[in-house]
Amino acid sequence: MKLYYAPGACSMTPHIVLNELGLPYEAVKVDLKTKTVAGGDSFVKINPKGYVPAIELDDGRHLTEVAAIVLYLADLKPEAGLAPANGTFERYQLVEWLTFISSEIHKGMGTLFNPTVSPDWRQASIDRLNNRFDWLSKQLDGKPYLMGDAFTIADAYLFNILSWARLVKFDLDPWPTLGDYAGRIGARPAVIETLKSEGLLR
Repeated sequence: MKLYYAPGACSMTPHIVLNELGLPYEAVKVDLKTKTVAGGDSFVKINPKGYVPAIELDDGRHLTEVAAIVLYLADLKPEAGLAPANGTFERYQLVEWLTFISSEIHKGMGTLFNPTVSPDWRQASIDRLNNRFDWLSKQLDGKPYLMGDAFTIADAYLFNILSWARLVKFDLDPWPTLGDYAGRIGARPAVIETLKSEGLLR
């Protein structure tokens, strides 16, 4: 299996999950500006949408989008417990979290990277994120992870997006619960391994 990634991008999520699961994979770095991989080959041949993450299976098939990839990976090794079993209510709660992170947190934070957005648009994005973080902080109060006592693929995703706050100068200090949560996830060996391999941690 190959993981196509860019350091610090949302492809960090499946990168963390692969390391949590101990699955064999090859990490292929993508230059998002030129849409090429090491050696100069076109990344658009792998993912015509032009962005990471993408995985290439041993049979040559490709899968893209964070939620789809991490669900697939978790199901390769269900005994690891990174996703509840199919058909359970908890599985749908996990999908709920993945959807919330994707649509409400990921997209909001992603907007703040865009230098061309107007000040009004940026402030509207910040206001929306403030509202979402108010709610999210309450959900995490008294819980180590989003689903309770067990780390799941949703935690890998949320940690990834929260790590962008410093880069876009978004202050998380009003939500100490989120800071504690990010610190807890960031201390996991698989997360440290991922950060080091992406050149984000010495």
